[in-house]
Amino acid sequence: MTFDLVHIRRGSLLALGAIVSVGVLAASSLPASADGHRDPKRAAGYTVTAFAAVGTESKPDDVTRLGAHIYVAFQNGVGPLGETSPTGASSSTVQEYGLDGHPGRAWQVTGKVDGLTADDEGHRLLLTANEDGNSRFSTLTPDASQPLQTYTYSGLTHGGGTDAISVFHDRIVVTASAPTDAAGPALYTVHLNGSTATLTPEFTDNATAAALNGPLSGQRTALGLTDPDSNTVVPRSAPRFRGDLMLTAQGDRQLIFTDSVTAGDQNLQVLSVSEPLDDTAFIERSSQTLWITDPTANTIDAVTGPFQPGQAISSVTPDTGPAYLATLNLADGKLSPIPALAAIAPKGLLVTSNRANSTEDR
Repeated sequence: MTFDLVHIRRGSLLALGAIVSVGVLAASSLPASADGHRDPKRAAGYTVTAFAAVGTESKPDDVTRLGAHIYVAFQNGVGPLGETSPTGASSSTVQEYGLDGHPGRAWQVTGKVDGLTADDEGHRLLLTANEDGNSRFSTLTPDASQPLQTYTYSGLTHGGGTDAISVFHDRIVVTASAPTDAAGPALYTVHLNGSTATLTPEFTDNATAAALNGPLSGQRTALGLTDPDSNTVVPRSAPRFRGDLMLTAQGDRQLIFTDSVTAGDQNLQVLSVSEPLDDTAFIERSSQTLWITDPTANTIDAVTGPFQPGQAISSVTPDTGPAYLATLNLADGKLSPIPALAAIAPKGLLVTSNRANSTEDR
């Protein structure tokens, strides 16, 4: 499988990507559908602006910022191995938005884009496709004459695909998702050379880590990961784990922290949570905006309100029931739902300021 690129200019499609300002009702009065996004009222001090998908794209997932633009990966129903969707789609869409929600350029990328993040130093986006297998790595430089470059993996040994991406201590790291080998890597670093993305294993699914809560708190325990998923870098302003890489093992209900991906498992710590989590974003200043992709409503929601510096916000994905937003307590793993934002069914999360420089939003 290869990636194909179609560059589409969509500035003329603003009507299709209309901006709808909405408020969010209290959880007790929410309908079961996504109609809560269309209510024009404000509630509990939050303001939500929903930016619609452009054209027929659907299922927004990861969201990132590069410069003065927001980029969203719409998966369009493509399967986790790159299977064609029921509607015949075989490519994901990477859609550009301005900070005001005005839609810009878009690119079609073959397969299901699962990982999307910005590499500020390289002035480019980093992408992975197909989380369960047939996986590829790609870079997308929006202003280049040939924006998309695709790489074939070398050293992918855990039996599955790749998912989330972070830039950590000047290294590109990707999650080793859908493992078939219990002793295989949970995380790789990526080195790009020519058309090859060479993977170096960092720690394994059966690594040992210091338990931070639960019955084994204070002891080292074997992880036994089965579902490595999202990853992110904890900002220096966080109340705990400052500057660490956080790997979310979604189905395992565990968060693994490391301050160095080259130190093996000796410095790993694990925090258990009560529900599966997807993305987590960190508020650094009270004036920031929380961007949320909502695949149920097919929108990207920009939320402002009474967020607190140091607050960690997670997309919670229960085994039964809809996804919801919660504050994550980094001390004990407790999750506190945010009732005023219960109308949103969250997936990808991003925190930004309104300034043109995006480096402070990592």
